[in-house]
Amino acid sequence: MTGRRRTAVEFVARTLERCGIIDAERFRPTMELAWPRIVTGFAIMSKQTADLAMVGIAVGTAGTAGLAFALGYWQIVTLLGLGLAGGTVTLVSQNYGGEETARASLAVNQSVLLALGVSLPIVGLFLAVPDTLIGLLGAGPAALRHGSVYLVYVAPAVVFELLNLIASRTYTGVGDTFTEMVARAGGALLNIVLSGALIFGFGLGAAGAAIGTTLASGFVTLVLAWGMVGRSYGRLGMEPSPVPIARGGPWFEPTLLRQLIEISLPEIGRRLAQGAIVFPLLWIAASFGPVVVTALEVGRRVRALINSVNWGLSLASSSLVGQHLGAGEETEAGAYGAGIIRLSAVIYTAVTVLVVLFARPIAGLFVTDPAAVAQAAVFVAVGALSSIGYGIDGAAAGALLGAGDTRWPFVASLLGRYAFALPAAALGLVTPLGIGGLYLALFLETAVPGGINYWLFRIGRWKAVSRRYRPSSGPG
Repeated sequence: MTGRRRTAVEFVARTLERCGIIDAERFRPTMELAWPRIVTGFAIMSKQTADLAMVGIAVGTAGTAGLAFALGYWQIVTLLGLGLAGGTVTLVSQNYGGEETARASLAVNQSVLLALGVSLPIVGLFLAVPDTLIGLLGAGPAALRHGSVYLVYVAPAVVFELLNLIASRTYTGVGDTFTEMVARAGGALLNIVLSGALIFGFGLGAAGAAIGTTLASGFVTLVLAWGMVGRSYGRLGMEPSPVPIARGGPWFEPTLLRQLIEISLPEIGRRLAQGAIVFPLLWIAASFGPVVVTALEVGRRVRALINSVNWGLSLASSSLVGQHLGAGEETEAGAYGAGIIRLSAVIYTAVTVLVVLFARPIAGLFVTDPAAVAQAAVFVAVGALSSIGYGIDGAAAGALLGAGDTRWPFVASLLGRYAFALPAAALGLVTPLGIGGLYLALFLETAVPGGINYWLFRIGRWKAVSRRYRPSSGPG
């Protein structure tokens, strides 16, 4: 770290401590873990956002609407992988923090097998019935064609993405977020370059975006696999995993596998609850026409970019809370979790203000028609406001995940999205609320889970839950 950078970090740390947000001694390790993940998240989310913008320029509203429907399914793949990797980061961080590296390595082995078992059927589904999947969402003929083509060509990337998420969460669990940042950010940049060349240079439209994603995802898998089997990256500054995949086994340990599934299933449910709501929302938006579908997706893409902050702070929360729990330091784990939640709320509020102020120019990057720009600008502003709930939800759920407490956050996600957000959106179909129902839905789907997960963290039950998954819980 350079002297100037160290001085800036110290100034920010002291300022946050004086404001009662987070202790300076906790801010430093938090940001050391978080900033590479934030860069990684922004890079990953920006490639889909760039694909949407490039397809919009090259093809028009029909292309962006088709991509919006297809990206809903791709989001499910990503969230499914994040849920599965949630069990990985919990068991790796706690066992690594408790100096049980062999057990942490075995957790990685079993996570890889689960990822392969989950991803292959999805690949088959994307290849076999892409038209049916897109058609279920009410897509028109042109949007159906573009969306189906995207699903076919992105299908192989499903395997790569789930393996990449397992590797990324393994590195996060041991406190190394730089290595995954370099690999994932490099892949995201490659994705944008390849997609741009295929969309504009070869005129492949949505197919070009999907092929770019597949090739870039495969590249990231190769880079991360090198370190995940313990090989050195030389002078690149990246590190081999200290809990590498044991190629000679063992690959199965019943107690650890049960714990991995027990932690991952509710987290998968929570993540899928986050993503699956996009399908009824897109169906409702389709009833108002392709312009509203595009505007909704633009708002969601911008919110996903803002949520890159959660990629860092949520994972830092999981890792630091998990490591301190693994070492038996419950009070310190709680202090880290509380500080990161407050820090997340402050950052998300500041970013939201900026995005709301520039909502119209941001919308103009995706669409050119004045009416479409005006509609998209509203969704951008609403999406930004709703991201504050995402920030609180991510940091609180991250702390709970580090403890292995994933069941109630799953319930919180279900309640927020299906007991509050979806009914609000449906009201727009049967009342004069109209498109306003979609605005309300975007806000409620993050605010309700955020409030519930913050309450779950405050009551402290997660500390007792974590005792079931610490190194002492394993056989022998």
